[in-house]
Amino acid sequence: MWLLDVNVPRKLVDLLAADGVRAHTAESRGWKDLTNGELVEAAVGAGLTGVLTRDRLCGASAARTLRRFPGFCVILITLPQLRGDEFLERFQAAWREDPIQPAAGALVRWPGP
Repeated sequence: MWLLDVNVPRKLVDLLAADGVRAHTAESRGWKDLTNGELVEAAVGAGLTGVLTRDRLCGASAARTLRRFPGFCVILITLPQLRGDEFLERFQAAWREDPIQPAAGALVRWPGP
């Protein structure tokens, strides 16, 4: 089960669910004000396996936390910072071409080059 950082559209939960991927938002868990490291700690404590973020700084700082949580994955979404439905359309197109493949203990940049 994945966690969506506060900078990832909430509607992505439904898009992922349509493909059988369970996800929650940081906001729905009451974690919107946590620091990046705290967010990873909370997610791990709740049994989640990865966090999706568009924030490059979050990706880097959360990745440092992975040393403490080698079973967790940080996925840095590298799609352009588009608004709402535009972002979701771009995400869905990239997902169809190359779905996210989480790797435990790693920072995954998606979609790839």
